Amino acid sequence: MGQPLPLRPDYDAPDLRALARRSKDVRQSRRLLALAAIDDGASRTEAAQFGSVTLQIVRDWVLRFNAEGPAGLIDRKAPGQPPRLTDAHRAALAAAIEAGPIPAVHGVVRWRLVDLGQWLWEEFRVRVSKQTLSREVRAMGYRKLSARPKHHAQGPGAIEAFKKTSPRRWTPLPRKRASPPRP
Repeated sequence: MGQPLPLRPDYDAPDLRALARRSKDVRQSRRLLALAAIDDGASRTEAAQFGSVTLQIVRDWVLRFNAEGPAGLIDRKAPGQPPRLTDAHRAALAAAIEAGPIPAVHGVVRWRLVDLGQWLWEEFRVRVSKQTLSREVRAMGYRKLSARPKHHAQGPGAIEAFKKTSPRRWTPLPRKRASPPRP
């Protein structure tokens, strides 16, 4: 087995304990105290027991501490998976939504999320789930509202001409004369 990695020389055990006391992050404090124990001469196994972790984790702490100092022992947000849609995809998607579908080309009269997902696949070979596409479309400022589709050959007055007109059913009754009072 090789030699254990040495700690940075610019921090000693009292400095590490003082940093652990001032730290607001509990995990960083625990890591600093484990490294202070190593600097005092404790073995890596004892430091691992002190920190309730394995030897590999203590080695990772030493590497991070040597590279970045005490700030390297703070938990970071995991990077996660990169987004599937780039800015170019979003711009093309916004243009497609604004232009609306062409029924003869796209086979739909209004965009649904499933249709937009299919369009993205055909245009860019990017597969996006319905939930992700919904989140992206909402982030671009669009909502799930859509106007009722109109037939392409519908005339301007066709709807008004189609509506049925019925005569009024209720008509007021003629007023009766008041009868004379009874004796």
